[in-house]
Amino acid sequence: MKSTGIVYAMFAVAALIFGIAVPFGVHRAGSQVVPGWSGLVNPGPLSKAHGFAAGQCETCHTPHEGIRPQNCIACHAQTQFGDKQSTRFHVAVTTCTTCHIEHDGGVSLVRMDHAALAEGGLWSGPVAKPAEPGTGGASQKRPLPWQPAVTGSLARLDCASCHSNRDRHRGFFGQDCGTCHSVQQWTIAEFLHPSARSTECVQCHLPPPSHRMMHFEMVSQSVAGKRASVEQCYACHVSDSWNNIKGKGWYKHH
Repeated sequence: MKSTGIVYAMFAVAALIFGIAVPFGVHRAGSQVVPGWSGLVNPGPLSKAHGFAAGQCETCHTPHEGIRPQNCIACHAQTQFGDKQSTRFHVAVTTCTTCHIEHDGGVSLVRMDHAALAEGGLWSGPVAKPAEPGTGGASQKRPLPWQPAVTGSLARLDCASCHSNRDRHRGFFGQDCGTCHSVQQWTIAEFLHPSARSTECVQCHLPPPSHRMMHFEMVSQSVAGKRASVEQCYACHVSDSWNNIKGKGWYKHH
């Protein structure tokens, strides 16, 4: 019995020494100080973009602290997030790992996670402001036959801060994108285009810049054979495509 107790005590002491020495050594000299340590604690493969750091845990991980935003910034400081409106929000993000999760082969972020931006404390960027009466927005122009597509915590996001440069409405419907569009897709299943006989196209569609120049008279009107004003879209165009010209069919010269 005595010998068995001594053996157990020796194992306990060895385990204690190992439990103290390994973390201390890794903290002082890095994960490579203990052969095989990286492979023992590695949770999975890195993405292709971060594959260069395989086996070099300290590139991203700070001992006893985990992954700090500073570690990410050290590599991505030269990335021009601020040059594109759609990526500018990264400048105001306080943590990267909420959306970008490594050690899964790069499959964690397959699409934009708007819900993560709606979490408190993650993003210090602009939030949506309640629309004031008469200031625009689709909901201010006419009642919608459906409920707003973006509700709950997502409604606090200021869609226009990232998407106004890609606004096909050219600001005509205001900046409250979530009134009609969801964060999963831009298309709206409930939307029905007005009748092809409608003469109120300019309520939604603004003419392209070419229609405000001499180009309109020299090319567009001569091709269509119409002398309508630039606001009378229906005189030349049909509702299935802008390039489908009445009496001419498909026409595209740009």
